[in-house]
Amino acid sequence: MAHCRRLHRFLSSAAAARAAAPIPSQRVPRPPGTSAQSARIRELGRLGRLREASEVFDRMPFRDIIAWNSMILAYCNNGMPDAARSLADAISGGNLRTGTILLSGYARAGRVRDARRVFDEMRARNTVAWNAMVTCYVQNGDLTLARRLFDAMPSRDVSSWNTMLTGYCHSRLMMDARNLFEQMPERNSVSWTVMISGYVLIEQHGKAWDMFRTMHCEGMPPEQPNLVSVLSSIGHLGNLDILGSIQSLVHKTGFERDVVIGTAILNAYTKDVNMLDTAVKFFAGMAQKNEYTWATMITALSQGGRIDDAFAFYQRDPLKSVPSRTSMLTGLARCGWINDARILFDQIPEPNVVSWNAMITGYMQNDIVDEAEELFNRMPFRNTISWAAMIAGYAHNGRSEQALVLLQALHRNGMLPSLSSLTSSFFACSNIEALETGKQVHSLAVKVGCQFNSYVCNALITMYTKSRNISFVRQIFDRMTVKDTVSYNSFITALVQNNLLEEARDTFDNMPSRDVVSWTTIISAYAQADQGNEALEIFRSMLHEHELPNPPIITILLGVGGSLGASKLGQQIHAVATKLGIDSGLIVANALVSMYFKCGSPDSLKVFDSMEERDIFTWNIVITGFAHHGLGRDTIRMYQQMESAGVLPNEVTFVGLLHACSHSGLVDEGRQFFKSMSSDYGLTPLLEHYACMVDLLGRAGDVQEAEQFIYDMPIKPDAVIWSALLGACKIHKNIEIGRRAAEKLFSIEPSNAGNYVMLSNIYSSQGMWDEVANVRKLMKEQGVSKEPGCSWMQIKNKMHSFVTGDEEHEQIQDIHDTLWELYTLLKATGFVPDTEFVLHDIDEEQKESSLLYHSEKLAVAYGLLVTPKGVPIQIMKNLRICGDCHTFIKFVSQVTKREIDIRDGNRFHHFRNGSCSCDMEDETFDSSFRGHADEVMEEIIADDDAILVKGTERHMGLDLSKGIIRDNLEYGVIEPLMSKFAIEAAITILRIGNTITLTKDDGWTFL
Repeated sequence: MAHCRRLHRFLSSAAAARAAAPIPSQRVPRPPGTSAQSARIRELGRLGRLREASEVFDRMPFRDIIAWNSMILAYCNNGMPDAARSLADAISGGNLRTGTILLSGYARAGRVRDARRVFDEMRARNTVAWNAMVTCYVQNGDLTLARRLFDAMPSRDVSSWNTMLTGYCHSRLMMDARNLFEQMPERNSVSWTVMISGYVLIEQHGKAWDMFRTMHCEGMPPEQPNLVSVLSSIGHLGNLDILGSIQSLVHKTGFERDVVIGTAILNAYTKDVNMLDTAVKFFAGMAQKNEYTWATMITALSQGGRIDDAFAFYQRDPLKSVPSRTSMLTGLARCGWINDARILFDQIPEPNVVSWNAMITGYMQNDIVDEAEELFNRMPFRNTISWAAMIAGYAHNGRSEQALVLLQALHRNGMLPSLSSLTSSFFACSNIEALETGKQVHSLAVKVGCQFNSYVCNALITMYTKSRNISFVRQIFDRMTVKDTVSYNSFITALVQNNLLEEARDTFDNMPSRDVVSWTTIISAYAQADQGNEALEIFRSMLHEHELPNPPIITILLGVGGSLGASKLGQQIHAVATKLGIDSGLIVANALVSMYFKCGSPDSLKVFDSMEERDIFTWNIVITGFAHHGLGRDTIRMYQQMESAGVLPNEVTFVGLLHACSHSGLVDEGRQFFKSMSSDYGLTPLLEHYACMVDLLGRAGDVQEAEQFIYDMPIKPDAVIWSALLGACKIHKNIEIGRRAAEKLFSIEPSNAGNYVMLSNIYSSQGMWDEVANVRKLMKEQGVSKEPGCSWMQIKNKMHSFVTGDEEHEQIQDIHDTLWELYTLLKATGFVPDTEFVLHDIDEEQKESSLLYHSEKLAVAYGLLVTPKGVPIQIMKNLRICGDCHTFIKFVSQVTKREIDIRDGNRFHHFRNGSCSCDMEDETFDSSFRGHADEVMEEIIADDDAILVKGTERHMGLDLSKGIIRDNLEYGVIEPLMSKFAIEAAITILRIGNTITLTKDDGWTFL
């Protein structure tokens, strides 16, 4: 840079040679004018105008130690400690003040080793120098060395104690801070301010207020800094009474005209967007206002979404100072009005570096990278924040390579990167998976001396996590001297991504403090691991600890509820979201629609209809939801509504459409959609779309065309496509094509038991038991075992699960008895078990017995046992429902007049009055999503010989073992003392007398 070149020229000049000799500060006379020039250098350095500061310094005919120290300070304050060191070396290290300035400069740059080298080289050290070195360790997060040095100090003043106290508070170690605070031999206002600020930092605003009250009670008069700190805390408490009491104290102590405290009170009001009108009134009554008061009001209004009001305030500002203009252009940029922000920027007569940085950041926030780059290149002066803003902007706008190039340019210019520049560079390396470059930047961080800084370590953990380098992650985390909440969160994320869930949980449980991100990370981890119950337990613990969930947690839990099919759980999470006021947000609303669809609840459409904002994800959720419920025509109508709303479909949209057409037998419509996605929207069909087409053709009976469609595909078919063909062959009993599809699947995924089972079903349906045996032998040779069928249902907030052949359930004997009674009843109505789904060559009676205990049958029987008459039954299953269970449950829905919904591994099945939604065109099916579910009321007439049920089409006779039906007047329901399904078959009983006795010879006739 220019100032560096001028420095080298100066050092090579004769004047520099004369100045290079040691100059004791006490022997240097100070001619008139030196003090003013030194002050000018310090002011220009503070403003970041190093070139001008250097010119003032170079023009000075005589320089005393104050001038040298002023220039050294300017370099240090602008992130150039090495240039400052060159100047210090030119005067042989200068005096004690010089060493302290240089030490602090290296400390601010994160170069702890260089700072310690300066400290060790100092010929003499006073308490200020010791405090500066302690501060260096504190600023860079090494509290262990800070405390060691603090304990070794030959003497301490109150600043020494306050420095150590600041370290603990900044590291959120408030218990250590409190212990040190209690040990202090004396405290001043700074001590109290540091403690109050520490509690504010960890968001324990109540304790911050208590600390201030204790200070007041101990007779320490309030001062501006601690008043400002406690006002920051009170703003978060949202307690107007406390704020009022502070305002009274401000008046009593004579601070009512202090503009800084007035601005802090104003800030407290602006913390709550609902208090902005009160803030406006307070602003109007302020006795004194400065440029920052106006800037505070403009910033608050723009952040609260009231950009027009913010602009009105800006227009009223009599000064229109640089801070005011900068706040206004920042608000405009945040709202996307970047052109207006630029006009305002151009109107600033002499924008300072903060204004330039704000404009660059605004461009980056609005993804206008080229304009930010052009502005950066035009800057008359830059500070480390300028470079950091550009590097971060590049990294977060998909230009990670340019971010790393700019980091190199910064380094070539003789500047060392700031912490922000380093962390953004690590983020850039993560984005492009440039691990080797990341290691080089890591080495640079070590060279700078900030490798133990918590911000740098957190970014390193994230970078190495993305590259799956868990050993590096462990090393960094273990070596961190100070671990904050972000460090723990990053480490837990790394463990989760490397499938170390148990260790992640241990780390979570041992965290000294947690934030909402911690809870989100661990809840998400268990949800992704299909451990929904554990995720819910953690959520309950979170609420117990009074931590409020955020939208991501609500979204995760709604996903858990949808996966489990637990509608009651989903409703409870919905209620929590509503109470927190986050149910109407787009992401949460989308999750609600998805959850209710997965639970088979018509509330999905209620949420959809109430949404003020919808995106492509919203429409895709509804289209896919209808498809999974077998409602093809409704799916198409929803797609047409989406088109009318001007929303363009994407690949997911067409997967839903094709899936719907497949399950509704809409072959022609499916062909048209498949053609439309490329011809009308320019979308290239993916494997998922081809799989849907194979399924569509195969289900419709065009198995040969489906096979030929696969051979004609422009891309290589995967297992999903061949599985769709095999499934079609199972439906239509096509042995040859099924065998070819299975052979393809055995080579692609030899461990998938479902493929072997489907081929076995095809063989068994044709009585080809030798082939079935060969498939079972192949499974054994490959070490493949069939995944057991599992069904589950939610009854009174408890999840009940069943596996095929279950003997563990607490009411299993009652369930078995109910199944046999149902089985006897249904066989009398004409039900014939479909024994082709038994994969063993055994006699028919054994086959029927084997089929009877499938998990979905057990769940249906349990539902009939424990739920009141007429209540719908909803069951979830991990695998596809077998054909026999499908037929069985249709008969059950007919006889019991129950609505039974089953979500298997492929789709929903809605059983109503002996039919299933998958058996018919969806127009003929009364879906609960249309609100057409009929309440069928039957009339039963009892006489001496029989109970006659009117309103059905079937006729049957049934002998029942002796039982008694009693009218339970307390609950207003019929309570059976025999099997409950028999009562439900009767639907409604009109009581004749108090007791009806059935004997073995009595019969029930359904007319």
